[in-house]
Amino acid sequence: MIDLRSDTVTRPTEEMRRAMAGAEVGDDVYGEDPTVNELQERVAGLCGFEAALFTPTGSMANVLALAALVGPGQEVLCESRAHILRAELGAHGALTGLTSRTWSHPGGQLDLAAIRDLYAPDMGPLFVHTAAVSVENTHNFAGGTVLPLADLEAQLVQGLANVGVVAAGTSPTEVEGLATLVESMADGDVVAFMCHAERTDRLDPNYGLPR
Repeated sequence: MIDLRSDTVTRPTEEMRRAMAGAEVGDDVYGEDPTVNELQERVAGLCGFEAALFTPTGSMANVLALAALVGPGQEVLCESRAHILRAELGAHGALTGLTSRTWSHPGGQLDLAAIRDLYAPDMGPLFVHTAAVSVENTHNFAGGTVLPLADLEAQLVQGLANVGVVAAGTSPTEVEGLATLVESMADGDVVAFMCHAERTDRLDPNYGLPR
């Protein structure tokens, strides 16, 4: 039986163990671990970035992504069962000082009407404003549901611009999904799109994609 509860219950094969044992290593603090450097360079090239950063856990990667997008006292909008909200020890709020509000969808998907109602513009230092919208794809607590790439692209690029999030140029979008690279085997464009959607710089108000 194949256990599909989580990637965390898997076990490395003997070939994987040999690769780990024989990997060339170095001091990563000084940027001298050749294996880590090679991995970062490979992923940066795959996603079209100047550089990439390896993190040992997905939770750490999510915290860093949100910390880069959402400052203390700002908010991220996400689906009510989002993994960043319901799991990961609540690290996003505890470590970054951000807050969150949610919409609900039976399949864990985007609800543009709800985002339109929730979105809070920057009204000055006394008010919490929306700094990011987080989309989880595949959605863990919705049973691993997938928002097809074409639908996700259409909603993020076109839909969010129409509700003022992207058009305002103030609300980047984080796409969280461990299955990105797996999905790329079936859809050659998924990696490039997901990586562009995850960029932590401002969104172009003309196209809804990172500059």
